[in-house]
Amino acid sequence: MKKLSKKIKFKIASDGSSASGKTTGGKLISKKFKMKFLSSGSLYRYCALKIIENNNDYTTKFISKIVKSINLKKLQSKKLYSPEVAKLSSIIAKKKFVRNALKSFQVNFIKKSRLVVVEGRDIGSVIMPNADLKLFFTCSINEKAKRRLKEFKNQNKKITLKQVKKSLIQRDKDDTKRKISPLIMTKNAVLVDTTKLSIKQMEIKLSNLVKNSIKKKYGNL
Repeated sequence: MKKLSKKIKFKIASDGSSASGKTTGGKLISKKFKMKFLSSGSLYRYCALKIIENNNDYTTKFISKIVKSINLKKLQSKKLYSPEVAKLSSIIAKKKFVRNALKSFQVNFIKKSRLVVVEGRDIGSVIMPNADLKLFFTCSINEKAKRRLKEFKNQNKKITLKQVKKSLIQRDKDDTKRKISPLIMTKNAVLVDTTKLSIKQMEIKLSNLVKNSIKKKYGNL
């Protein structure tokens, strides 16, 4: 894939439920089209990690201070993927002042980026409503559970498929039912069902969607 012309400004929202393929898909297209990539989930995880390090004590002021210190390198930390961090990140994600602080970070990041993919649950609906392309990932619960179990096995965690499935169903319910920024598919989003797609098939499908969308905006390149 040739590098996109510097005249092109293109922003992609990648939304979906847990283990639906939104992160993998977002990373695939950001790499292929040389775009910046931001995972909003890692922002919440980073805040959760800092709160745990602060003896679970946090205020609006503390969250603002954390948000000002975030950079992409800090979001790569393996510490962000502990069960404690995951649990707390889904709790703080329901708090309005946390979401507002992280919304500001994301909006600024998007503003400064010419080519960007942002992945999350409310990107197309709240964070980047004017995205050039909105992707909404979906996948069967059985396939999602298998994928997540594989991730846990790679981290040597002892957990059963049944436990993973139960946890995913609960998380999806929490995400779609929460009052602040629930997980919804916007009217102008493209549905991407990854249940039966291999990584290669996903890459081809997403690449075509991106190319067609850029073509629609800029004509033949």
